[in-house]
Amino acid sequence: MSNCHTVEVMAIVEGKTEQIFVEQILQTYLADKQIYINATQVSKPGQKGGDVHFDKVKRDLGNHLKQRTDTYITTIIDYYGIKAWPGLDHIPPQATPEQIAQTINAATKKEVEKLFSAQQADKRFIPYISVHEFEALLFSDSNILATELGINQADIDAVITKYGEPEAINNNPQTAPSKRLDHWSNGKFLKTVTGITIAQKITIPQIREKCRLFDAWLRAFEEL
Repeated sequence: MSNCHTVEVMAIVEGKTEQIFVEQILQTYLADKQIYINATQVSKPGQKGGDVHFDKVKRDLGNHLKQRTDTYITTIIDYYGIKAWPGLDHIPPQATPEQIAQTINAATKKEVEKLFSAQQADKRFIPYISVHEFEALLFSDSNILATELGINQADIDAVITKYGEPEAINNNPQTAPSKRLDHWSNGKFLKTVTGITIAQKITIPQIREKCRLFDAWLRAFEEL
């Protein structure tokens, strides 16, 4: 007998790209598993990504936790864009992506549970700090990425080899994943259009295979 339990998730995301990624790609993939996800932006439309304060996100989290008692709430916020955030002061020097994610996610969960214990945040809130921007996920398939952007696959492979995995590609402002793609494609890389098309072609299962933190986040929903 199949289990027909459905899970509804609201994702509070940092920007337009993440919202489109959730609504055009993740939604379809998760719906097959009876998980229904929607996204809402934390920043006002038109505002640049980055510089995301916990206070702003906290307000949104509270609103969504209070609206309905049967939904799960998650975040898709880029680690490098956060300011004044739980756990930020506890990141060890030279931390791996896993250490960063574990530290921030655990501290965020603890803080949200404390603030919204009446709304059962302990059960309903699943934090996800993506250690690098959305574009890091596109390094999950260097062949598709190179073909779609008309760039040299060897350049992409060299970066992946250097860092070991897409989620570890460093985020110095000059060498962040999006900056690399922009540079290689002579400014032709458009996050909300090209980036989404490439992610669609790579597919979620392939991204999950290469990006462990992203995979662990989706697994949390599947285990509900």
